[in-house]
Amino acid sequence: MNKTREKAGDEFVMFQLFNEIGIISQLSTSLFEQGLPDGLSNSQFGVLNWFIRVDAQATPGRLAKAFQVTAGAMTNTLKKLEAKELIKVEPDESSGRKKKVTITAKGREMRNLAIAGTAPLFEEFARVFPAAKIEKQLKELEKIRQYLDQRRYL
Repeated sequence: MNKTREKAGDEFVMFQLFNEIGIISQLSTSLFEQGLPDGLSNSQFGVLNWFIRVDAQATPGRLAKAFQVTAGAMTNTLKKLEAKELIKVEPDESSGRKKKVTITAKGREMRNLAIAGTAPLFEEFARVFPAAKIEKQLKELEKIRQYLDQRRYL
């Protein structure tokens, strides 16, 4: 096989990878949302989960960048979370204009409740795809995520 054809084959494989990831993302998001507590959207859960995974506080701008959404979209999500008392938005003492966002105890409980509500989905999935097989793929998927996460800042 010549180099040009080989390269085109690699590009097709990469396209297939991202295509499959995209479809899996859509399907899994839809299933995941079915297990979320009433009134909690996937984007709202994502923000609550971000506070547990990444940092205890953030500015709305930092969250918008992390989720790659507009400031307006993030503000809308934060207002909904704040109305449910799942987060607290208050002025940042170090800046007159900035705000700081933190998760509340109720927000932590809701995040945990959301995960518990999706447990049946994960149990069913584990019966079809044993954890030992998934663990092998996770390492490569984590590398892909880390690469793409770093690349977005270029």
